[in-house]
Amino acid sequence: MRSSRDLASRARRWPAALALALLLPLAGCATGADSGPGGDPSATGTGSAGATGPGTGPGGGTATAAPAPEVRGQLRADDRTRRYLLHRPAATDDPKPLLIAFHGRGADAAELREKSRLEGAATARGMLVAFPEGLGHGWGAGTRATKQRPDPGLDVRFTEALIKHLVRTEHADPERVYATGFSNGGSMALRMAAERPDLLAGAVSVSGQLPAGDAAVKPTGPLPVMVVYGADDPVRPLAGRPSPPPDPEEPILPSLSARDTAAAFAAAGGAGKPVAREEKGYDRTVWRLKSGAPADSTAAATEAAAEAATVQLLVVHDAGHTWPGSTVPPPDGFGHVSKALDATGTLLDFLTGSGR
Repeated sequence: MRSSRDLASRARRWPAALALALLLPLAGCATGADSGPGGDPSATGTGSAGATGPGTGPGGGTATAAPAPEVRGQLRADDRTRRYLLHRPAATDDPKPLLIAFHGRGADAAELREKSRLEGAATARGMLVAFPEGLGHGWGAGTRATKQRPDPGLDVRFTEALIKHLVRTEHADPERVYATGFSNGGSMALRMAAERPDLLAGAVSVSGQLPAGDAAVKPTGPLPVMVVYGADDPVRPLAGRPSPPPDPEEPILPSLSARDTAAAFAAAGGAGKPVAREEKGYDRTVWRLKSGAPADSTAAATEAAAEAATVQLLVVHDAGHTWPGSTVPPPDGFGHVSKALDATGTLLDFLTGSGR
């Protein structure tokens, strides 16, 4: 556990820790789809599908450049070819923030892209956005091995390999790598935040909780984390599912409540008591993480770290197992899509620091 990291000086992260982590051997280190073992990962294919213009969709904002091209990439990890969609911002020589966005169970990268419109909102802010594809349309978000996912660490290693690949090939900034996701993908983002806080600058889960029980994932260090959850979620209830019903296709993992999920990250960051307030259409609970600034840091730097680093829980009124603010209708039985909160803009503001 890295309990002495400097939240003030890392500008959301610790580059030295990340550099070390990225240089550690990954099981099945990424290789090019068209190269032999040990080759470089490759991104193949470009197009404009899914790219949006200025101000479109949730969190749109104003872009000054043409829509970014879409890359349909692939890389080798653990002797498997893994695929992802990548959206680039306007070309610059500067290192770019990177957002990894995990789709939900039974869905795919294109579905999350359409529902969240993250590619338009993030690229307008100068961010790379990668939508990886899960194996069997899902993610190993928990630590329990199952028949369908006998290696529960496979997707963690794939995500590490994808980050390493994009830092090298797309000039992604290793100090500004973020994770988000929906449902099972939200839980995957939380697993990365819990187990690899040295790789991330922050994480946001929408309708996803930490796995519990024999699949439990426990946070290991301080990291800004936000959990966005529907108060009326009929699929993954706000209170969690400690004993989910069996599923013949793939076991549904037990989970903590949304509040206990956020509180676990707050505790790992040494946060004090939370402050709750009502906002229009949702309730916000905020834990301020304890600053890890070293003794020689200035008082201003220590105060800035305390102000910037939080764990937050947003419980959205009259919302189901959905992406708040989305214009895409959810499947039957998933509940209502709230328009009181733009989850896309909110999570991007949080991750980049302006919404903490």
